Amino acid sequence: MGSSGVGSGNLHSVFVYGSLLADDVVRVLLKRVPESSSAVLNNYHRFSIKGRVYPAILPLLNKKVTGKVLLGITDPELHILDVFEDVEYQRTAVDVSFMVCFFFLSAFMSIASFCTFSQLVNFMYIFVAMLLMQDNADKLQAQAYVWADKNDPNLYGDWDFQEWQGVHMKDFIKMTTSFIEELELPESKARVATYESFYQKNADNTTPTS
Repeated sequence: MGSSGVGSGNLHSVFVYGSLLADDVVRVLLKRVPESSSAVLNNYHRFSIKGRVYPAILPLLNKKVTGKVLLGITDPELHILDVFEDVEYQRTAVDVSFMVCFFFLSAFMSIASFCTFSQLVNFMYIFVAMLLMQDNADKLQAQAYVWADKNDPNLYGDWDFQEWQGVHMKDFIKMTTSFIEELELPESKARVATYESFYQKNADNTTPTS
C-alpha cells in the first residue's frame, strides 16, 4: 500500500465501537493514532458474534452504542479500514453525538470533594443548562461499519470492550499485524480469511495431543 500521510485527499470522520477502540490496533493499521473524541451512536445496538471476537452493530430503536470518532482519516487510511472490515460490514453514514456532558460530569465528580456547597450548586446548574442546550451543535456525521447481514442468527447479547481487552486483544493485534503484512503482498488474503486462518492455527496449537 502507499503512504497514508495525513495530507492525502479528503479527510473523514469514522465512528468506531469495537476492536478499533484500542489505540494499539489502530496504530498497526494506520501507522499512527489519529485524534479522536468520545461519542454515542443512538438507535443502534452492539452485538456479540458467535465465532468471532469482535462485535457487530445494527439499527435498534431506543438503544445506543458508546464509542469514539476517529478524526482526520485520509482517503488511503479509509481504504485500509474498508479492506480491514471486509465484506462482513457495510460502511454507512451515521449521525453521532459527542459526549460533552459526560466529560463535564466526570470533571465534576473528580473535583466535588474540593468544592464548597455553593460551588457545587453552581456547577450543577451549569451541568443542567448544558443538558438542556445540547442540540445538533454536538452532533457529527461520520462513517460507521454496520454489520451487512441484518438477519444474521449468529448475533446475540452485548459486546464488552473491557472483557475483549483482557481476553482477546493481544491475539487480535497479532492477527491485525499479519493482515497488514499480507496486504503488502501482490496476492493478499481478505481480512476474514486472515482472521479465520490465524484463529484456526491458534486453536490447533492449543489442542491437546495424545
